[in-house]
Amino acid sequence: MRGDGDGWSFSPGGVRHWGRFGAAGLLLRAPLGTGGAAVLLQHRALWSHEGGTWALPGGARDSDETAVHAAVREADEEAGIKAADIRVRAERVTATAPSGWTYTTVIADAGKPLPVRPNMESVELAWVPEEEVDRRPLHAGFADAWPALRATFARVDPDDCAAADAVELAATLPRTIDLGAEFVWLHAEPGGPGERAVLLNPPYPPEDPDPAGSVAAAEAVRAAGDPGAGLGAPAAAAARVVGIPRSRVLGPEA
Repeated sequence: MRGDGDGWSFSPGGVRHWGRFGAAGLLLRAPLGTGGAAVLLQHRALWSHEGGTWALPGGARDSDETAVHAAVREADEEAGIKAADIRVRAERVTATAPSGWTYTTVIADAGKPLPVRPNMESVELAWVPEEEVDRRPLHAGFADAWPALRATFARVDPDDCAAADAVELAATLPRTIDLGAEFVWLHAEPGGPGERAVLLNPPYPPEDPDPAGSVAAAEAVRAAGDPGAGLGAPAAAAARVVGIPRSRVLGPEA
Protein backbone atom coordinates (compact mmCIF):
# COMPACT_ATOMS: atom_id res chain seq x y z
CA MET A 1 0.00 0.00 0.00
CA ARG A 2 1.31 3.44 -0.93
CA GLY A 3 1.84 5.86 1.94
CA ASP A 4 0.31 9.32 2.23
CA GLY A 5 3.64 11.07 1.63
CA ASP A 6 3.74 10.55 -2.13
CA GLY A 7 3.13 13.87 -3.85
CA TRP A 8 4.70 17.26 -4.34
CA SER A 9 5.41 19.98 -1.81
CA PHE A 10 5.19 23.42 -3.45
CA SER A 11 7.14 26.49 -2.44
CA PRO A 12 6.41 30.08 -3.53
CA GLY A 13 7.16 30.56 -7.20
CA GLY A 14 6.07 27.03 -8.06
CA VAL A 15 9.29 25.26 -7.02
CA ARG A 16 8.38 21.73 -6.02
CA HIS A 17 10.01 18.94 -4.05
CA TRP A 18 8.96 15.31 -3.84
CA GLY A 19 7.33 14.32 -0.58
CA ARG A 20 4.27 15.99 0.91
CA PHE A 21 5.79 15.66 4.40
CA GLY A 22 9.42 15.85 3.40
CA ALA A 23 11.80 13.13 2.27
CA ALA A 24 14.63 11.04 3.66
CA GLY A 25 17.48 8.91 2.37
CA LEU A 26 19.96 6.41 3.78
CA LEU A 27 23.72 6.94 3.66
CA LEU A 28 24.95 3.43 4.39
CA ARG A 29 28.65 2.68 4.94
CA ALA A 30 30.33 -0.70 5.04
CA PRO A 31 33.98 -1.61 5.72
CA LEU A 32 36.54 -2.44 3.08
CA GLY A 33 39.31 -4.85 4.00
CA THR A 34 42.00 -2.15 4.02
CA GLY A 35 40.37 -0.07 6.78
CA GLY A 36 38.49 2.07 4.28
CA ALA A 37 34.76 2.34 3.74
CA ALA A 38 32.30 2.06 0.86
CA VAL A 39 29.00 3.92 0.49
CA LEU A 40 25.91 2.41 -1.11
CA LEU A 41 24.87 4.54 -4.09
CA GLN A 42 21.85 4.34 -6.36
CA HIS A 43 22.16 5.01 -10.10
CA ARG A 44 18.80 6.68 -10.61
CA ALA A 45 16.41 5.44 -13.29
CA LEU A 46 16.30 7.66 -16.36
CA TRP A 47 12.63 8.53 -15.85
CA SER A 48 13.21 9.85 -12.32
CA HIS A 49 14.18 13.37 -11.27
CA GLU A 50 17.74 13.98 -12.54
CA GLY A 51 17.68 10.46 -13.92
CA GLY A 52 21.06 8.97 -14.72
CA THR A 53 22.78 10.59 -11.76
CA TRP A 54 23.94 8.88 -8.57
CA ALA A 55 22.46 9.47 -5.12
CA LEU A 56 21.26 7.65 -2.01
CA PRO A 57 18.30 5.29 -1.73
CA GLY A 58 15.45 7.42 -0.42
CA GLY A 59 12.08 8.96 -1.03
CA ALA A 60 8.97 10.58 0.39
CA ARG A 61 8.29 10.50 4.11
CA ASP A 62 4.79 9.56 5.29
CA SER A 63 2.96 11.65 7.87
CA ASP A 64 3.34 9.02 10.59
CA GLU A 65 7.04 8.31 9.98
CA THR A 66 10.23 9.52 11.54
CA ALA A 67 13.03 10.35 9.15
CA VAL A 68 14.89 7.22 10.28
CA HIS A 69 11.89 4.98 9.62
CA ALA A 70 11.33 6.53 6.19
CA ALA A 71 14.99 6.21 5.14
CA VAL A 72 15.27 2.59 6.28
CA ARG A 73 11.96 1.69 4.61
CA GLU A 74 13.04 3.29 1.33
CA ALA A 75 16.37 1.45 1.44
CA ASP A 76 14.48 -1.81 1.83
CA GLU A 77 12.12 -1.00 -1.05
CA GLU A 78 14.81 0.30 -3.43
CA ALA A 79 17.83 -1.81 -2.50
CA GLY A 80 16.64 -4.79 -0.44
CA ILE A 81 18.52 -3.55 2.64
CA LYS A 82 16.95 -4.92 5.83
CA ALA A 83 16.73 -2.90 9.04
CA ALA A 84 18.12 -5.80 11.08
CA ASP A 85 21.37 -5.71 9.08
CA ILE A 86 22.29 -2.08 9.73
CA ARG A 87 23.02 0.23 12.64
CA VAL A 88 21.78 3.83 12.51
CA ARG A 89 24.41 6.31 13.74
CA ALA A 90 23.03 9.80 13.08
CA GLU A 91 20.69 11.96 11.03
CA ARG A 92 21.11 15.38 9.41
CA VAL A 93 18.67 17.72 7.68
CA THR A 94 20.61 18.33 4.48
CA ALA A 95 18.09 20.38 2.47
CA THR A 96 15.19 22.72 3.25
CA ALA A 97 12.64 24.69 1.23
CA PRO A 98 10.41 27.73 1.96
CA SER A 99 7.38 25.40 1.98
CA GLY A 100 8.75 23.71 5.11
CA TRP A 101 9.85 20.68 3.12
CA THR A 102 13.05 19.04 4.36
CA TYR A 103 15.34 16.24 3.24
CA THR A 104 16.94 14.27 6.05
CA THR A 105 19.98 12.08 5.47
CA VAL A 106 20.16 9.15 7.88
CA ILE A 107 23.68 7.80 8.40
CA ALA A 108 24.08 4.09 9.14
CA ASP A 109 26.67 1.31 9.06
CA ALA A 110 26.59 -2.29 7.87
CA GLY A 111 29.01 -4.97 8.98
CA LYS A 112 29.98 -5.71 5.38
CA PRO A 113 28.90 -4.64 1.86
CA LEU A 114 25.47 -6.25 1.78
CA PRO A 115 23.88 -7.89 -1.27
CA VAL A 116 21.49 -5.48 -2.97
CA ARG A 117 18.36 -5.87 -5.05
CA PRO A 118 17.43 -2.85 -7.21
CA ASN A 119 13.82 -2.07 -8.05
CA MET A 120 12.43 -0.08 -10.98
CA GLU A 121 13.73 3.19 -9.54
CA SER A 122 17.37 2.19 -10.14
CA VAL A 123 19.55 1.50 -13.14
CA GLU A 124 21.93 -0.17 -10.70
CA LEU A 125 23.19 -0.08 -7.13
CA ALA A 126 26.87 -0.03 -6.22
CA TRP A 127 29.13 -0.03 -3.17
CA VAL A 128 31.49 2.85 -3.99
CA PRO A 129 34.71 3.58 -2.04
CA GLU A 130 34.14 6.76 -0.06
CA GLU A 131 36.96 8.66 -1.76
CA GLU A 132 35.44 7.88 -5.18
CA VAL A 133 31.88 9.03 -4.50
CA ASP A 134 32.32 12.53 -5.91
CA ARG A 135 33.97 11.19 -9.07
CA ARG A 136 30.54 10.07 -10.28
CA PRO A 137 27.85 12.36 -11.71
CA LEU A 138 25.86 13.05 -8.56
CA HIS A 139 22.30 14.25 -8.13
CA ALA A 140 22.53 17.99 -7.43
CA GLY A 141 21.00 17.73 -3.97
CA PHE A 142 23.33 14.94 -2.93
CA ALA A 143 26.35 16.75 -4.43
CA ASP A 144 25.57 19.79 -2.27
CA ALA A 145 25.20 17.67 0.88
CA TRP A 146 28.12 15.29 0.36
CA PRO A 147 30.99 17.49 1.66
CA ALA A 148 29.33 17.64 5.10
CA LEU A 149 28.44 13.94 5.08
CA ARG A 150 31.68 12.34 3.97
CA ALA A 151 33.79 10.86 6.74
CA THR A 152 37.34 11.57 7.78
CA PHE A 153 39.25 8.30 8.19
CA ALA A 154 41.06 7.65 11.47
CA ARG A 155 42.68 4.57 12.97
CA VAL A 156 42.93 3.59 16.61
CA ASP A 157 45.42 1.16 18.13
CA PRO A 158 43.68 -1.09 20.69
CA ASP A 159 47.02 -1.41 22.49
CA ASP A 160 46.67 2.26 23.46
CA CYS A 161 43.44 1.46 25.33
CA ALA A 162 42.63 -0.21 28.61
CA ALA A 163 42.20 -3.98 28.24
CA ALA A 164 38.41 -3.82 28.76
CA ASP A 165 38.09 -1.04 26.18
CA ALA A 166 40.16 -3.01 23.67
CA VAL A 167 37.70 -5.90 23.87
CA GLU A 168 34.77 -3.55 23.28
CA LEU A 169 36.59 -1.86 20.40
CA ALA A 170 37.06 -5.17 18.64
CA ALA A 171 33.29 -5.70 18.76
CA THR A 172 32.25 -2.23 17.57
CA LEU A 173 34.83 -1.23 14.95
CA PRO A 174 34.94 -0.22 12.19
CA ARG A 175 32.10 2.30 12.37
CA THR A 176 30.97 5.84 11.73
CA ILE A 177 31.46 8.26 14.63
CA ASP A 178 29.30 11.39 14.81
CA LEU A 179 31.32 14.28 16.23
CA GLY A 180 28.66 16.87 15.51
CA ALA A 181 30.72 19.06 13.20
CA GLU A 182 32.01 16.11 11.18
CA PHE A 183 31.88 12.35 10.76
CA VAL A 184 34.80 10.00 11.33
CA TRP A 185 35.20 6.47 9.97
CA LEU A 186 37.10 4.83 12.83
CA HIS A 187 38.94 1.55 12.27
CA ALA A 188 41.74 -0.47 13.84
CA GLU A 189 43.60 -1.63 10.73
CA PRO A 190 47.37 -1.13 11.22
CA GLY A 191 48.65 0.98 8.38
CA GLY A 192 45.11 1.70 7.20
CA PRO A 193 43.98 5.10 5.94
CA GLY A 194 43.66 8.17 8.10
CA GLU A 195 45.28 9.86 11.05
CA ARG A 196 45.96 8.23 14.40
CA ALA A 197 43.02 8.44 16.81
CA VAL A 198 43.08 8.44 20.60
CA LEU A 199 40.06 7.86 22.83
CA LEU A 200 39.63 10.66 25.37
CA ASN A 201 38.14 10.39 28.84
CA PRO A 202 36.29 13.35 30.35
CA PRO A 203 36.82 16.20 30.89
CA TYR A 204 37.26 16.66 27.15
CA PRO A 205 39.17 19.56 25.61
CA PRO A 206 36.72 22.33 24.57
CA GLU A 207 35.59 22.35 20.96
CA ASP A 208 36.85 25.29 18.93
CA PRO A 209 35.21 26.13 15.57
CA ASP A 210 38.38 27.93 14.45
CA PRO A 211 40.75 25.37 12.87
CA ALA A 212 43.77 27.37 13.98
CA GLY A 213 42.39 27.47 17.51
CA SER A 214 41.80 23.72 17.41
CA VAL A 215 45.43 23.08 16.54
CA ALA A 216 46.59 25.42 19.30
CA ALA A 217 44.38 23.65 21.81
CA ALA A 218 45.67 20.31 20.59
CA GLU A 219 49.25 21.36 21.08
CA ALA A 220 48.51 22.68 24.56
CA VAL A 221 46.82 19.48 25.70
CA ARG A 222 49.52 17.30 24.17
CA ALA A 223 52.19 19.35 25.93
CA ALA A 224 50.40 18.59 29.19
CA GLY A 225 50.80 14.87 28.50
CA ASP A 226 47.51 14.01 26.77
CA PRO A 227 48.03 12.93 23.11
CA GLY A 228 44.32 13.06 22.34
CA ALA A 229 44.18 16.74 21.59
CA GLY A 230 41.44 18.86 20.09
CA LEU A 231 38.00 17.21 20.17
CA GLY A 232 37.54 15.68 16.72
CA ALA A 233 40.25 17.86 15.23
CA PRO A 234 43.72 16.93 14.01
CA ALA A 235 46.67 18.00 16.13
CA ALA A 236 49.78 19.59 14.70
CA ALA A 237 50.97 18.01 11.44
CA ALA A 238 53.88 16.25 13.11
CA ALA A 239 51.61 14.49 15.62
CA ARG A 240 48.65 13.65 13.35
CA VAL A 241 46.37 12.70 16.23
CA VAL A 242 42.57 12.88 16.34
CA GLY A 243 40.99 13.00 19.78
CA ILE A 244 37.61 11.25 20.06
CA PRO A 245 35.55 11.10 23.27
CA ARG A 246 35.44 7.53 24.52
CA SER A 247 31.67 7.81 25.02
CA ARG A 248 31.15 8.41 21.27
CA VAL A 249 32.64 4.98 20.57
CA LEU A 250 31.95 2.78 23.59
CA GLY A 251 28.96 4.49 25.18
CA PRO A 252 28.65 6.63 28.32
CA GLU A 253 31.18 6.14 31.07
CA ALA A 254 29.90 4.17 34.04
